[in-house]
Amino acid sequence: MKKIALPALWLVLAAAAALPAARADTETMPEHTLLQIIDRQKTLLATAAKEGAALDAESFRVQVQDLCHEYEMLLRQNPNFAPAYADYGYLLSKMDMARAAAAMLNKADQIDPKIPMVKNQLGNYFAEQGKPVEAAVYFRAAIALAPDEPLYHYQLGTLLHEAKDDFARVEGRAAGLVELEAHGEFRKAAELAPERIEFMYRYAESFADLDKAEWGKGLEVWAAMEEKEPTDFGRAILRLQAANTLIKEGRFDPARVLLATITETKLERQKQKLVAQLPESAKK
Repeated sequence: MKKIALPALWLVLAAAAALPAARADTETMPEHTLLQIIDRQKTLLATAAKEGAALDAESFRVQVQDLCHEYEMLLRQNPNFAPAYADYGYLLSKMDMARAAAAMLNKADQIDPKIPMVKNQLGNYFAEQGKPVEAAVYFRAAIALAPDEPLYHYQLGTLLHEAKDDFARVEGRAAGLVELEAHGEFRKAAELAPERIEFMYRYAESFADLDKAEWGKGLEVWAAMEEKEPTDFGRAILRLQAANTLIKEGRFDPARVLLATITETKLERQKQKLVAQLPESAKK
């Protein structure tokens, strides 16, 4: 099976610790130490993402090693502290140490099987290993534990869409039903976080993935997104998507009118590709 490339959204969870929020007067010493490590980890990962190619690789490596050392010291002193295994595994997964990360995450899951982030990260691991059916088990478990976390629904929807033939074969159901389930997960993510453009965007796209594409409903979502988009360029991108939907629906005249409103130079190439799909009678 092919590896499933899930969306690069790890920074969304860079601030997501496995340790539940604790009151200062009830916080244990291991919890206090872990929270300090997590704070440094969040800062380090956020800085690395911001600096990009300008990142000082050697300094970053040293700081990651320091974090790993702190995790290991904490776990030697507290060998049954599941949140520490979880957050250490999360850090290792960001360092492309997949097998070591999975070992830590599995240890956390054995000690405490009710940590949503652990389930989600194990789902990521199996997806990247080309095992989508196994990945779905963990994504669904994460959703069961944290049903209001939009990212979990989004990732399950992506997995189902990308590996629908695998699910159809293993589960003995039509690929169209798998796609319908994926659409439902994208809808849930969009409902939970309507301010997240990537969730809304994928939800709008997913109407076209259905066996019987629902172009009209997709068009409604594109229009709703355009109303909330604050930038001219962003609105133009959404109008391109709406025009594409209109063309697929066979509504060529409104598609032509919509395309005529797009004047951004950077979008001219995409615009002309859609114009080329219009029949000659609609181009005038």
